[in-house]
Amino acid sequence: MKQLVVIAAMLAAVVVNAQTKFESAMQRGMGMMKEAKSAVEMQEAAAFFERVAEAEKTQWLPYYYAAFSLYNAAWMDQKTDKDKTGEKCKDLISKAEAIEKNADLYCLKQQIAVLQMMVDPMSRWQTYGQEGQQALAAAKQADPKNPRIYYLEAMTLMNTPEAFGGGKAVAKPLFAKSVELFKTYQPASAMHPNWGKADAEKMLAQCQ
Repeated sequence: MKQLVVIAAMLAAVVVNAQTKFESAMQRGMGMMKEAKSAVEMQEAAAFFERVAEAEKTQWLPYYYAAFSLYNAAWMDQKTDKDKTGEKCKDLISKAEAIEKNADLYCLKQQIAVLQMMVDPMSRWQTYGQEGQQALAAAKQADPKNPRIYYLEAMTLMNTPEAFGGGKAVAKPLFAKSVELFKTYQPASAMHPNWGKADAEKMLAQCQ
């Protein structure tokens, strides 16, 4: 009996150490992403998260942040090949979805669709616009209380001409819904996506 207790304690210690190692790596990567001042630094954060992902085969979060960092890097440097970045992000998201499908991954899919659409909005809005809408619809099914869904939906409408059903008036209620949901939103852990609150509040103020 005593031997079993010792073995159980050893196994528990191994699990705790493994979790600590992963959490430590994630904290480091998130710090790199937060402190990035250039596209190059953001790309370095993405590369770090990808290494973490390859080492942690059962975790979707590092794949998410690798793609999210690349997405942000593409907006930080307008010379970035947005199609190439978009395809790389899609590959990372697919790997994450092989582990778990959730609202934040669907939201990121929508963001990548917008990124690629902006290469040539006039000719791409039907294809990538629809792709983005489908991603947000899937996000709502997965977790209708995720505030980032409505923030992204509102941003799309805000940047759509009124003649095509967009504008401040239609975006405002969605920004308001996002802000309201953020009041009670709690991420599953300190490592889970928790961005968007300040952005939603800022955009709602611009709609007043």
